[in-house]
Amino acid sequence: MEAYGYKKVAATVGLMVMVIGASMVRGEGLCRMTKEGLEACRPSVSGQNPPPPTKACCSALSSADLPCLCRFKSSGFLSFYGIDPDAAMILPLHCNIVQSSFHCQLN
Repeated sequence: MEAYGYKKVAATVGLMVMVIGASMVRGEGLCRMTKEGLEACRPSVSGQNPPPPTKACCSALSSADLPCLCRFKSSGFLSFYGIDPDAAMILPLHCNIVQSSFHCQLN
């Protein structure tokens, strides 16, 4: 029974990666962030000593659906693309974006 649960979670994550990947290819973005916006933020959430976010990153992040982005923290999707989930969750703080519904960096 435990193997069935693991397979179900793996299939769900795999499906999510495929759907999100397809929308990214079409240029739809993710959680109201364009592909360009996501790419502008990538350096700030990748590698061992990421640089501070750029103005382009913060601008893109300011229009993002932050609670939507929170859902990806533990999904494995971010790590799959070389993004440090913890760095991604605190990025809004580095951009001075305050949104009362954004609490996933504390979890």
